[in-house]
Amino acid sequence: MVGVSDPAPAAEVLLAKRVQEMVLHGDEPPALYISRDDHDATDGDGDGGGGGDGGDNFSSPVPIIDMGILSCSEEPFTKEYEEELLKLNSALHTWGCFQAIGHGISSSFLDEIRKVTREFFEQPMEEKNKYSKTVVEFEGYGADPVPEQGQSLDWSDRLFLDVCPPDQRKLQFWPQTPTSFRDVLSEYTEKMKIVTELTSKAMAKSLNLEENCFLKQFGKRSIMQARFNYYSKCQRPDLILGLKPHADGSGYTVILQDEVGLQVFNNEKWYTVPKIPHALFILMADQMEIMTNGVFKSPVHRVLSNSERDRISVAMFYTPEKGKEIGPEDGLVDEKRLRLFKKVKDYADTHWGYYQRGMRALHTAQV
Repeated sequence: MVGVSDPAPAAEVLLAKRVQEMVLHGDEPPALYISRDDHDATDGDGDGGGGGDGGDNFSSPVPIIDMGILSCSEEPFTKEYEEELLKLNSALHTWGCFQAIGHGISSSFLDEIRKVTREFFEQPMEEKNKYSKTVVEFEGYGADPVPEQGQSLDWSDRLFLDVCPPDQRKLQFWPQTPTSFRDVLSEYTEKMKIVTELTSKAMAKSLNLEENCFLKQFGKRSIMQARFNYYSKCQRPDLILGLKPHADGSGYTVILQDEVGLQVFNNEKWYTVPKIPHALFILMADQMEIMTNGVFKSPVHRVLSNSERDRISVAMFYTPEKGKEIGPEDGLVDEKRLRLFKKVKDYADTHWGYYQRGMRALHTAQV
């Protein structure tokens, strides 16, 4: 990741104290965490908030895609297969995301991931701090690196780990307690490799492209990074967000959540992603929008805070290998659809620099 410039000194002091600590001590949320105004907190007419989340929680029509149907690779394809492929294309063209079922990971194992995540964050601070990072580092336990002056802080703590390629793992940040954490994460990573391969092939076929084209762009040493998130209860969910609005800089992101709170921005409204315990939420990021020449969208999303309950999630970022040049697939560029993006390398670093300023970076890749 690129370095952080001009961090806010007050934020550095605050981040020395975790959000969990502030909640345990009954501290008032500091002003630097305020990220919403009165208008933002009261728009919408939805029903999924709870605990004073505000009204912007429209019931989400994010499509559900059965990846089990799309795992079939033998021709001739069934009508059911063709229909699911069309659904996938439509979902990513209009929403940039979908709820994946039939992905091949058992519900019991997904529960195990949630269990070790919660067990880690429920440990005493002195145990979690064995894996802590400084305010300017990225990998490890704590909050994100300090943003630039004027940017709000997120009401969350996280553990961020490089998991793939395996030789890039920094095991000093991999928790030894709970004792099953490392093995569970290693197994989850292997399962995620299968999910991303299936997803990448299905997306290519939905666009009538050669099925391995996106996998080739990601490269043989594609990157996977796991982000374990803990969103503590918050006294002022009307003013404070668990995670501020942004689009991801990866290729795409696979998210496992335990409770509602994640929202996607579409058609000028915020939609809450429903809780489906056995589903994986697959979210396009900027680099997939570049690879598809703008056909698939990289949606802005955020996480609400809640005064009545905490929440955990696990996000797996799937990103092209370091130094790999990516760009629009040739089959998606013609006289009717001109090239929208140029070829880029290490876009995730560029994205992070803009994210720290509260901005998107996609324009840097535009022709």
